[in-house]
Amino acid sequence: MSFPLPASYTEWQHCITEICGIPLTADFIQQRLMALDNQNDHMTRKFIELSGHSHWQQTQTWFRRALSERQQAC
Repeated sequence: MSFPLPASYTEWQHCITEICGIPLTADFIQQRLMALDNQNDHMTRKFIELSGHSHWQQTQTWFRRALSERQQAC
């Protein structure tokens, strides 16, 4: 089964929080950014292979936006 890649921040956020049931906590976001920023990470290479370079970059942007929103809320 395959799912379409999210095309917007709102869709991406829905996928993470509602479909996957993962809260977007600051810790989770920072861990994901560390992994996504490391192109030597096996899972990051696989992510790029499966979803493409531009979606990988967009996903990093969405994680950074989510982190910024959490930091502003505090």
